[in-house]
Amino acid sequence: MKILIATLLVTALSVSADQAPPTPCAGNEYRQFDFWLGYWISYDKNGKKQGTNRIEKLMGDCVIQENWISSAGRFKGTSFNFYDPVKKQWHQTWVDNNGGSLGMDGQLVDGRMQLSGERKNPKGVSVIDRITWTPLPDGRVRQFWQTSSDAGATWTEVFDGYYQHGERPPIP
Repeated sequence: MKILIATLLVTALSVSADQAPPTPCAGNEYRQFDFWLGYWISYDKNGKKQGTNRIEKLMGDCVIQENWISSAGRFKGTSFNFYDPVKKQWHQTWVDNNGGSLGMDGQLVDGRMQLSGERKNPKGVSVIDRITWTPLPDGRVRQFWQTSSDAGATWTEVFDGYYQHGERPPIP
């Protein structure tokens, strides 16, 4: 009996060692937002420095974390971004040191990552946030943020900025 149990145990261990489990988050859809990875200096559309951003992979390459610090260092925020295979779309949760938060979903559209989500502003009015990240031929990334308070009939620009590769910013 002991020999039978030992044989079964050795067989089970050798089979499981030969058949490694599939790597999670390995599909192409999980790489769609990789163009945003890196250490960045952010400028508005007029060339004024806005801050630094560190974008990196976590959790076995299943999560992209953003760490934003404004130029003056007073405003900080972080986002967690991941591909949801059930919904077949990306999700971002943003939180900052002013108590702000955003939750957005979306996908890669024509080479640009576009996420949007609805929230209530401080007056209780429904607002849609729409942010688009576009990789540019010169290696920069454009981030264009708009809001709508009329269900998407009209849009207001919140931020039109450009990420340029820079030195590694400090950890917030």
